[in-house]
Amino acid sequence: MKIKKPELLAPAGDLEKLKWAIAYGADAVYIGGPSFGLRANAKNFTFEEIEEGCQYAHAKGKRVHVTVNIVLHNQEIGAVKDYLIRLEKCGVDAIIVSDPTIIQMAQTYTQLEIHLSTQQSTLNIEACHFWEEQGVKRIVLGREARKEEIKEIIENTNLEVECFIHGAMCASMSGRCVLSNFLTARDANRGGCSQICRWDFDLYNAQNKLLKGEQPFTFCSKDLSMLKYLPEMIDMGIVSFKIEGRMRSIYYIATVVDVYRKAIDAYCNQKETYAYNKAYENILRNCANRDSVPQFFGGENDENCGYYNGREEVSNQDFLGIVLSYDEKTKLATIEQRNYFKVGDIIEIFGPELHTITYQIHEIYDKEGNPISVVRHPQEIVKIKIPERIYPNNLIRVKKD
Repeated sequence: MKIKKPELLAPAGDLEKLKWAIAYGADAVYIGGPSFGLRANAKNFTFEEIEEGCQYAHAKGKRVHVTVNIVLHNQEIGAVKDYLIRLEKCGVDAIIVSDPTIIQMAQTYTQLEIHLSTQQSTLNIEACHFWEEQGVKRIVLGREARKEEIKEIIENTNLEVECFIHGAMCASMSGRCVLSNFLTARDANRGGCSQICRWDFDLYNAQNKLLKGEQPFTFCSKDLSMLKYLPEMIDMGIVSFKIEGRMRSIYYIATVVDVYRKAIDAYCNQKETYAYNKAYENILRNCANRDSVPQFFGGENDENCGYYNGREEVSNQDFLGIVLSYDEKTKLATIEQRNYFKVGDIIEIFGPELHTITYQIHEIYDKEGNPISVVRHPQEIVKIKIPERIYPNNLIRVKKD
């Protein structure tokens, strides 16, 4: 039996990532424009890029949401009207906001669809009723919401409900943190968070005595992963599943979108025979550098959801290359290298057109056709013999148990 699929909403830090997210199965993307967003350190989009991204997405039946979720100061209010009108002219489908002033101005001067940002930390039904009365169509609930609360909101409002299913968490209430301001003068609520929670600290007791632990103290949250709860979340009627990570790599975005796309489709297309795929856990774990857990949804949030005695964040080396082309006659795939690999390595090739292929490399050739045994130069173009049909923009990663 087929059931209604939720929207899979992916992050896109730039135009290239927008196209990768859509290629790997996103139904919609959310991006940051040139102003009024909460990712000051991201590349973000120009108006011209927003328009191009909207045209690209719409041609494929996908949507584009733009974050306008900054906390406004007086001197910025005058520029908001023209900014929103410009976004509408670019073809944007929805804006994600947190400041009531922007909601009012969007309703007065545009027909833009309004989504309430997770920055409002909305966790209760009365707050949802309030925002519904303000003209909000969709609400992005705070990451701290438990399933009972989500269910009650869905059953007792006309709001579309969007929930995060994967990505980084905040040590504060859905981003409402002032530690960055206090220690580095970078405002977390205006896009400049310096991620103080991931710093190492000396820990003192009430007598001002330094406590010696195995490692320095941190209060960094582990990442969020709702993979196990997808069936329950779909059955609840959550409209949109959101992935965090506008500053992440194309490999991370493609990998995470690919896993959730396949899991959602498997459940929605054939609920009766759906089986949880344990291998997806490993794929998601290996493409990131922090552990991931379900966090608050099941009501089991405890000390296992964060790092307190240090952590190890190893730079990911699993991403080996991008498939540029495939010759069906010679069975040679042209690859643009991303990390070191060699003859004898066991690799995985994945993409939206195929089931994951596992293959041991037996032959590698440089771009002149000379046999080589090792690929070690950044973005080196090489050819690998692959017996199974693969496609441009498929990705190659390390095979792990």
